[in-house]
Amino acid sequence: MKSGRTLVSLAHELQRQLDTKKDLIVPSPLVRHTTGENGGTRLVVEEAGGPASYGVTSLARRQLADKLGIPYAYFERMRENQPELLDRNVNTWLQSEDDRRLLRTLDGNVRAVLSDRYRRLDNYDLAEHALPILQNLPGIQFESVELTETRMYIKCVTSRLTFEMAPGDVVQAGIAISNSEVGQGTLSVQPLLYRLVCRNGLIVADRSLRKTHVGRSMGQEDEGVTVYQDDTLQADDKAFFLKVRDVVQAAVSDVTFRQAAVKMQKTMGIKLVGDPVQTVEVLAQRYTLNDVERSGVLRHLVAGGDLSGYGLVNAVTHYSQEVEDYDRATEFEALGGKLIELKPQEWKALAEAA
Repeated sequence: MKSGRTLVSLAHELQRQLDTKKDLIVPSPLVRHTTGENGGTRLVVEEAGGPASYGVTSLARRQLADKLGIPYAYFERMRENQPELLDRNVNTWLQSEDDRRLLRTLDGNVRAVLSDRYRRLDNYDLAEHALPILQNLPGIQFESVELTETRMYIKCVTSRLTFEMAPGDVVQAGIAISNSEVGQGTLSVQPLLYRLVCRNGLIVADRSLRKTHVGRSMGQEDEGVTVYQDDTLQADDKAFFLKVRDVVQAAVSDVTFRQAAVKMQKTMGIKLVGDPVQTVEVLAQRYTLNDVERSGVLRHLVAGGDLSGYGLVNAVTHYSQEVEDYDRATEFEALGGKLIELKPQEWKALAEAA
């Protein structure tokens, strides 16, 4: 499993972000786009106290382009080569629309441009409710936590539940919690299998809680900018986070763990009788792995010396530790979970690739 930051570091950064972030519900005509000489973009918002200027992150630029129906490649081409044309395009569409946007800002930059129906389920609130629950679980250890530009991750393992795949090959039960504040994924709580021999983490696809960030419109009758207060949805959030508690406890239950472990163990009986190179090629095409990722998985498959479904699953999850981007590394851990859920016919296409 890819290492992240310390739990203390996560807590400090969540508190810092809580103190510096601000959310605005803004009618589109009250927003103006400007591009600087260096290609940096800003959004000027007509707030109650006067115009306020914010930088725009690359993710927010992509979301803005999508909201306005401008192909992102063309958006970036204008930004780099014709900034005045970009500003004219963006501002024309902003002025012609009568809808409202949720602008999520942090450290003076717009980090997300979202619908006013976007339901905030924020990292600080999730951590505040989930961490005490996790800390009270028997034998729990925080194996990896991280806060990236798009997501928060909390991955824990408990020594209380173990399963021996083969003599000396033991997995432990765990849980993976993730969330995005900027529209890049649902809030999810998923079981996790942790293989001790190589510190691989596999995120199980089933028995998970997923909460989408879609709710009621936060539009107002007035035509001004609304600063979105933290306690607006507090009551609804409290009820939801009670569900998080229940799912956390279910995710590390003996039944859930053993069902997932048995599925993983069954992949030992799937022999990769075809060409390993072609097996990984089929895997790469099916799950959109790039050339570097494909080579990395193949290297781990060959080095492991286990040409079985189990060997392929572990090659995928072991490679995740090498992936520099934490978000992408987590996707490889989740890919391992998808593989143990494959139907026999799907495994056949991988195992007999030639």
